[in-house]
Amino acid sequence: MPTQVAYLGPKGTFAEQAACSLAELEKLSEPEFVACKGLKSVVEHLANKDCEAAVVPIENSVEGGVTGTLDSLWTYPNIFIQRALVLPIRHALISSGNISEISEVLSHPQALAQCSNWLNTNLPDALQLPTNSTSEAVRMVQGSKFRAAIASKDSSSFSGVQNIAFPINDVPGNCTRFVLLTNEEKDNPFTDIASFAFSLHANTPGALLEALKCIAELGLNMSRIESRPSKRELGEYIFFIDIELKEKTNNIKNKLNSLLKPLCENLIYFGSYKNTQLNLE
Repeated sequence: MPTQVAYLGPKGTFAEQAACSLAELEKLSEPEFVACKGLKSVVEHLANKDCEAAVVPIENSVEGGVTGTLDSLWTYPNIFIQRALVLPIRHALISSGNISEISEVLSHPQALAQCSNWLNTNLPDALQLPTNSTSEAVRMVQGSKFRAAIASKDSSSFSGVQNIAFPINDVPGNCTRFVLLTNEEKDNPFTDIASFAFSLHANTPGALLEALKCIAELGLNMSRIESRPSKRELGEYIFFIDIELKEKTNNIKNKLNSLLKPLCENLIYFGSYKNTQLNLE
């Protein structure tokens, strides 16, 4: 039976590349990829059971956490991370014209941010316009001599455009971690990372420190901590945390519940999963 996998479309995005790789790594049955417009739509396809899996970016090495994904995970607590993939990101400038003619640059906000220094140096007067995806940006610049898109170099296969500069990302080691989401929690002791989020009962002195001390009692390295506003009141935050697991780390969910639950208003466990680094030429 086919497995429908939602991802941030249209075709040709880094998200599609990550979705194909994650489906292969997890050996999903007959994957069918569903391109969605916007991260919220990707997650909602899974939450509404319009598909069996979804792939979204969760963290970039330059720009940090992808807020749309973090907020969606908190909104839909019955969605779990099944696998992660770290994908190297190499951006190209794509256009139907040449670089001396470019007055507008289009791309996803994350891509624009990841190339900001290059743009300020090479196209300082160009207007930067955000789009829903890098692939959408390429489609929007087709046939234009004064517009360019930031996208993967493979996107230049679209009709009428070509790479006019590559690579243009500011940091050579730029990479994004994508996650495969499902509606079922995976029970696998051989995993690399556990992810969870919590909000505290009250914003009082020492409350966060006490929670972090509980996590430290696990004897595991905390590889990421990030806060997001609760959207209820100023100064109230949700904390997203990754911890690195040792081989055969057992009952991590129960241990976290035992240690943190008394301190938290809400505690959501997103699952433990394997993290794979994809190496590209």
